[in-house]
Amino acid sequence: MAKNDCRTKLMEIGTRLFAERGLHGVSIRELSQEAGASISMISYYFGGKEGLYSAVLQEQFACFDQIEEIRKQGAEPLDVIEGYIRWTLQRHRNNPYLLRFYTSELTNPTLWFHTIVQPAIEKIIRILIDVLDDGIRRQQFRKELHTGNAALALAGMANYFFLSTLATENLVSHSAENDEELIRQYAAIFTQGILASPP
Repeated sequence: MAKNDCRTKLMEIGTRLFAERGLHGVSIRELSQEAGASISMISYYFGGKEGLYSAVLQEQFACFDQIEEIRKQGAEPLDVIEGYIRWTLQRHRNNPYLLRFYTSELTNPTLWFHTIVQPAIEKIIRILIDVLDDGIRRQQFRKELHTGNAALALAGMANYFFLSTLATENLVSHSAENDEELIRQYAAIFTQGILASPP
């Protein structure tokens, strides 16, 4: 196996196994066997199992940097909120293991939580808070809105759609074909609530 192919294969196998069982549920021997590589290759490329896990985590959370582009594209707070929801749906569809790492690190953090995961999540929440503050300054949102809580509610709503897939597959469609309608619904629920307008 060529060197680049070996590293790629180790990343691929590491991503799947770590997502399924976490850092401590996977042995270095299992990683090497599944990848068809020697244990020494894991040490060579990553310095060991923990280094491989760190590399996988960095790769998984690299997509969080795209939030900067979403913020720049939409000057209007409502456009950024819709862009965030669209990006969240696409992020999970393009990175099927991301949510497992996300929830695993939030509930059972590893050594890399504070250097990889927390900064990525914090960046998202800070940008959403800034967008909501901007909406308040423009008098588009209620001035008494607690923007931190609102940002967490928006992030929770968008991410829970994927987190609850197995539990809700008989209740709602999780098909990508419905994403545009879902984006519109979530943006409306978040910005307008669910109360009917007075007659």
